[in-house]
Amino acid sequence: MNLPENLKYTKDHEWVRVEGDVAYVGITDFAQSELGDIVYVDIDTVDKDINQNDVFGTVEAVKTVSDLFSPLSGTVQEFNGKLEDNPELVNSDPYGEGWIIKMSISDASQVADLLTAEGYREVIGQ
Repeated sequence: MNLPENLKYTKDHEWVRVEGDVAYVGITDFAQSELGDIVYVDIDTVDKDINQNDVFGTVEAVKTVSDLFSPLSGTVQEFNGKLEDNPELVNSDPYGEGWIIKMSISDASQVADLLTAEGYREVIGQ
């Protein structure tokens, strides 16, 4: 199971990479493996303010649709356009090319409350 130590995680299986006051958000390797083949990513929150734990979109796999929960409060700035034609990037490279949204961070103190890789391992029983 790939869990980069430099990222933060949520109990809902999202990961966060913070770069200054911007965060990249995606789903974890564990989440994509549980979902199976991703066929569509639906994000309708670009340019919208969202609160921590709000649903910011959905990921559709062959057998199920799963909500995506925002790990932080802020404004969704960008949807990863590569996922329009290649949603399977979420499966093949969840921490790289498969990132889902880029957002501004409105409350940086929330980052400290996110899980470390070790904490997330405990959540998924690894």
